Amino acid sequence: MGFIISILSTLIYYYSWALIIYILMSWFPNARSSSIGQFLGRICEPYLEPFRRFIPSIGMIDISPIVAFMVLNFATAGLGQLARWFA
Repeated sequence: MGFIISILSTLIYYYSWALIIYILMSWFPNARSSSIGQFLGRICEPYLEPFRRFIPSIGMIDISPIVAFMVLNFATAGLGQLARWFA
């Protein structure tokens, strides 16, 4: 069980970095139109969309990725608790 939790924690870690890169790409014109931007969009947008639906943006600032990161951190903490529970 610990192996599965370790793999899930690693996947969440890499997914968090993918989200960071995808969000930073919005600062550069046409960066999301590149092949890397399109790939990251396909894997990040389905996760960000529910947060964007419920959390309104403040002017031009979209705070939904902050909440998305908090949810990922809670998931990582939950996996850590599961690891301790099963150990």
